[in-house]
Amino acid sequence: MISSLLDSLRGLKSFPRGVHPPHRKKYAEAAPIQMFLPTEQLLIPFVQHIGAPCEPIVKPRQQVAYGELIADAATPMAAPIHAPIAGTTAMGSMALLPSGRRVPAIPITPATEGEVLPPDFLARFLGGDYEKFEPTSVDPDEICQKIRACGVVGLGGATFPTHIKLKRNPEKPIDTLIVNGCECEPYLTSDHRLMLESPLAVVIGGQLAAHACGASRVIIAIEANKPDAIEAIRKAAEGRPGVEVAVCATKYPMGGERQLVPAVLGRTIPSAPRGLPLDVGVVMVNCGTAHSIARAIVLDAPLTHRVVTLTGGGIARPGNWLVPLGTRLGELLEKAGGGLTDEAVKVLGGGPMMGPTIPNLDVPVVKGIGGITVMTEAETARWQESPCIRCSRCVDNCPLHLSPTSIAHAVKFRDWDLAARFDMNACCECGCCSYVCPAQIPLAQYIRAGKNQARMMAAQNK
Repeated sequence: MISSLLDSLRGLKSFPRGVHPPHRKKYAEAAPIQMFLPTEQLLIPFVQHIGAPCEPIVKPRQQVAYGELIADAATPMAAPIHAPIAGTTAMGSMALLPSGRRVPAIPITPATEGEVLPPDFLARFLGGDYEKFEPTSVDPDEICQKIRACGVVGLGGATFPTHIKLKRNPEKPIDTLIVNGCECEPYLTSDHRLMLESPLAVVIGGQLAAHACGASRVIIAIEANKPDAIEAIRKAAEGRPGVEVAVCATKYPMGGERQLVPAVLGRTIPSAPRGLPLDVGVVMVNCGTAHSIARAIVLDAPLTHRVVTLTGGGIARPGNWLVPLGTRLGELLEKAGGGLTDEAVKVLGGGPMMGPTIPNLDVPVVKGIGGITVMTEAETARWQESPCIRCSRCVDNCPLHLSPTSIAHAVKFRDWDLAARFDMNACCECGCCSYVCPAQIPLAQYIRAGKNQARMMAAQNK
């Protein structure tokens, strides 16, 4: 409460509750985006989005060009997959996702002759002829169709197909589109660098998204600990009607839709899991998603690469890299990151608050992964879990006003009805409860496991 009051006095957009973990962004925030070109075989999973899995449309031992369509699904709730490099396909395989799920995949071996990627790929990715482009010159339906054709999904981690999110719904008109540039997760800096190095594409992508969904206002929200990105985006937005920048308090989880919408607009999204931002006239996209929208519409470029932060005390050379989807983490960490240090003990697919622990380095980069955090023993201080002392810190800090300890206890005893009554499915798994718990109870992990178990049981009962 005191923190929120101080933020409002400073003129920063904020929300009640939440936590303030150490930023630890110094590892990579000053490192410009570099191009990573793998030399080893890529492994392209057919599941890189929420929705129906894609099916391959190429055969083994087939030569594919960069950007060629290699997998799709005959349903709107999907996003096609394109070849991130020129090369030759191999027999279908299985890939282990950062989440731990195993899915079908197709390997691609980089071409040994000719161009593996178009020349000056990094410059084209960050640049583009956006200055004179008018976002309203494109029909809204055409924007959605093109976004789907280019395989654009939410790059903030949710991987929801963007064309579905932006499709106009006459029953729920949208007045505001929020571009989420907060990147509140500790360690990660890929969004920060993208806004700093390619700000105009982020702004144009936000305008295109707003035009597609019918919003007249674009708000680009950035946390106060990124002053250079704020300045770059403000400069890029000058003279563009309906575009504004909102400076938000540096607080976790500011990037969550149920925190950012109230912070920026003062609107409360109806209770999860069914309530959505569109229920209060808002659509929110990540700044990386906005960048991909601009590239898809203006440059006809499919989503084949994404910026990935390599960070943490357990990596020799932290930085930000533009990486082809399907690149195996082992090659990426060794060649781009300089390998793991002797102190490395844990590799996370994302940041420490929400990123899952990666079981092995054969996992490929996918659309929803914006960073790889390699932590040392000192950064992962381990404590012995002890009984709950009923201090209510998890309740006091939960940004969704839940009772995490009650849900976790219900999960422990497999009382799914009780867990549902405590709104288990409303939990966004941000990890604030685990972070503040003095008993070191992994509350968020219990809740995540409970949700997975409940889903499995529901599927079995159908």
